[in-house]
This record gives sequence, C-alpha cells and structure tokens, in this order.
Amino acid sequence: MASRHWVVSLPVENSASSLWNRLQEQISKHSFDTPLYRVSFFLFFSLLFSSSDLFTFTLIFCYFLSVSQFNTPNLRVGTLDSLLALSDDLVKSNNFIEGVSHKIRRQIEEFERVSGVESNALTVDGVPVDSYLTRFVWDEAKYPTMSPLKEIVDSIHSQVAKIEDDLKVRVAEYNNVRSQLNANNRKQSGSLAVRDLSDLVKAEDIVISEHLITLLAIVPKYSQNEWLANYETLTNYVVPRSSKKLYEDNEYALYKVALFKRVADNFRTNAREKGFQIREFEYSPEAQENRKQELERLAQDQESLRSSLLQWCYTSYGEVFSSWMHFCAIRVFAESILRHGLPPSFLVNIHLMLVFYLLLQKVRRKYVQSLKDFVTIQTGNTYWKSEDEMGGGIFGLGGDADTHPYVSFTINLV
Repeated sequence: MASRHWVVSLPVENSASSLWNRLQEQISKHSFDTPLYRVSFFLFFSLLFSSSDLFTFTLIFCYFLSVSQFNTPNLRVGTLDSLLALSDDLVKSNNFIEGVSHKIRRQIEEFERVSGVESNALTVDGVPVDSYLTRFVWDEAKYPTMSPLKEIVDSIHSQVAKIEDDLKVRVAEYNNVRSQLNANNRKQSGSLAVRDLSDLVKAEDIVISEHLITLLAIVPKYSQNEWLANYETLTNYVVPRSSKKLYEDNEYALYKVALFKRVADNFRTNAREKGFQIREFEYSPEAQENRKQELERLAQDQESLRSSLLQWCYTSYGEVFSSWMHFCAIRVFAESILRHGLPPSFLVNIHLMLVFYLLLQKVRRKYVQSLKDFVTIQTGNTYWKSEDEMGGGIFGLGGDADTHPYVSFTINLV
C-alpha cells in the first residue's frame, strides 16, 4: 500500500471557515473510510485473492480519503512578474527536493534491511511524517515571511543541496570501506587461484634454506594424478617425494613442492606449460596477523559508518522533509496567486490517499467530478474540461494544468 497526499487550493469567496465546512461535507459523501465499507472491502479483497481467476481482473485505483487544512502563511507577494519568473523554477526545484527526500529514505530502508533492525517510523522534529504534513506550521524563525519568495526558495534549495552533497560524501566513504572489506573477504573465500593462502599454510609446510625453496602449486582437481606423476621431472634438482597436498576446494588443490632455488624460475615456466599455477607466497606470521587485524578493523569501520550514517539519515530526512513542506507552501501560495489573483484569498487543504488495487475506477471519477462541481459552484465558472478531455490524469495531475478550477499537485511520500 502506497500513500500520497494531494494538495488543493480553492478560492475563498466569503468565509474560509464556511468553505472548509462545506468542503468536508462534500468530501464525506464520497469517502469510504467507514467501518461498514472496510468490512465490505476486506471481504471483497479476500474473495479476490482466493479466486483462481485473480489475474483476469483489471488493475485500477481506489482511495480511502481524509482531508485536513494545510496552513499556508501570508507570504510576501512581490510583483506578478517576479511570481511568473519564480513559477518557472518551482516545479524543477520541487522535483529536486522530493528526489533528495526519497534518496535519503531509500538509504534508510537499505541500512535497516542490511542491519536486520526493525524499521522505524520516520519523524520530523519528533512528529510522524504524516502528522507533520497534515498539521504543518510555517517556521517563521527559519524562513521569515517578509523575505522575498525568491530568497526563501534559494535558501531552501541551497540547504537541501548541501545535505545531498553531504550524503554523497558519507555514502562514498561507507561504500569505499565496504568495497575494501568485500575485496578482503573474497580473498579469504574465493578459489585457490585468487584467494589469500596465508591461513592455509603453516610454518612447518615451508622449507627455506640457503639453497632450498618451497613453492606452492595450484593444481586443477582433475589433474592431481598428472601433477603427482610429473612434478619431479618438470626440471632438475626437485626434491623427490616433497610434494604434499595442503588444501582442496571445489576446483583446485593446493600442493607444496621443495626444490633448489637456482631452478625455481625454470620450474615455474614448465609448470605453467602443463597447466599448473605457481602462486607467489612468502610466509610471514607478522603479515598474517596484520591482515587479520586489517579485516577486523574494516568490519568495525563498516559497522560504525553504517550506524552513524543511518542516524545522520534519520536527522537529515527530517530536515529535508521540513524544507520540502515549506517549499510546497510557497509553491501552492505562488500558484494560487497566479490562478486566483490578489489579494490572497484561498483555502489550502491536504487529501490523504491510501492507494489500493482491484476496485472500480468510477469511484475516482465520481470523486474528482464532485470536487470540480463544488468549486464551480463556489466560483461561478461553468465550463471546465472533462477528465476524458484532459487525458484521464489522476485528480487533475496529468495533461493540461488548467483543466480544473483549482490549484493542485501531489506529495508522494514513498
């Protein structure tokens, strides 16, 4: 189930409170969030999912609706030319801020999934996101209403851009540590052809003296008999019966062999021609311990960075979401002035839509048409394009933006 909010600005002819009461009455006629409807919906939904012909149904939308006021302050209008110039950038800036919000949300969901922690409800200043949206209050201290709209918009955009840049740096740092850890883990768990051999070779397996050296050979599993039959003849001065299998995985076997140092290069060349790989290896207890400590450090760094980044995302999501709602308030204010004119006299409200599937499409059409009829009566304008004429957009959000007698746009929380 996805949720979205529909922001609608209606012109006020007389009293905002009386318009609000009439709007609630009108919407209640087409709201389905009642106990009886919930039972009926549940039974209908259950029957559909118990049917063998489930996939023959057309996927269409239905909505549970609730409505609340969106408190938009009286902002500084400026000139109509400045509003027109600003309106060209509002949609682009809104998409940018919304994108940053969703980016942080996805990062939170990924970290919660990887960490196996229970998903926490996202909050803004300690208030759940839905509650903050439906009870929005303009932050006068942070964004003075007497400041020019362009100045407030630029301030919000720069704040969100800074958070996005910070997110990129933090995520890059985390991904760098994670990549190093994954590379080290692959070395420990990959095939013998590429993995680290330090944990497979013991001190007693290595013979090093003034004249002797021990080499490690990676032999395909199906070629082990060939190796044992031929390794002594690959070159001169190979110590007889010195080859011993140290480890075996699904593809290769690890053998050691002792020989004189002066023929080591010749032995490597001849072994490679036979299909045997000689791995370069130098036994060092100190290096082995250092690699182990490095692996532990990377694991600790990854967990520490993930934890701190998750907490940062929780905090930053609240900041971005708050900035986004202030931006939406500016957007609906500016578009309402351009649509309804001066002085500012309009009612902004939020419609909560919980999206379900497998119900009748005429429910949506009936609700949209009822709201259009309601606003038409309030404004006295009798002609507006039908939903079919404007391309079937959901709640006036698709096609021509002037097809409905109100200002509207959606806030997609997920």
